[in-house]
Amino acid sequence: MKPIQTENAPAAIGPYSQAVSNNGLLFVSGQLGLDPASGALAAGVEAQTRRALQNLAAILAAAGLGPRNVLKATVYVANMDDFALVNKLYAEVFAPPYPAREVVQAARLPKDALVEISAIAAAP
Repeated sequence: MKPIQTENAPAAIGPYSQAVSNNGLLFVSGQLGLDPASGALAAGVEAQTRRALQNLAAILAAAGLGPRNVLKATVYVANMDDFALVNKLYAEVFAPPYPAREVVQAARLPKDALVEISAIAAAP
């Protein structure tokens, strides 16, 4: 198992790696809408979703991968009423064939975030 770390995404806020690589698979920890430089949470669901997707992309890039390599994503939202907006923003990053995915409403996310996105990717 090899940890993946980049300064282009927020540092882990607990005892975990931004991502780990093993046997050609990359497991990316849940990404919040945190600015990597300041650690501040973006304001609102749209800004948080965009930032979480940018953080995810930065970690993928650190492993030499991109959104096209994502096999599965998990999206957590604080409010399922944001589902349509999150889908729209997600579709700006991922192209067909889309990764497998689920969207789950969570009672509460770390730092009271509105969105968290994790992924599993594979090397081509």
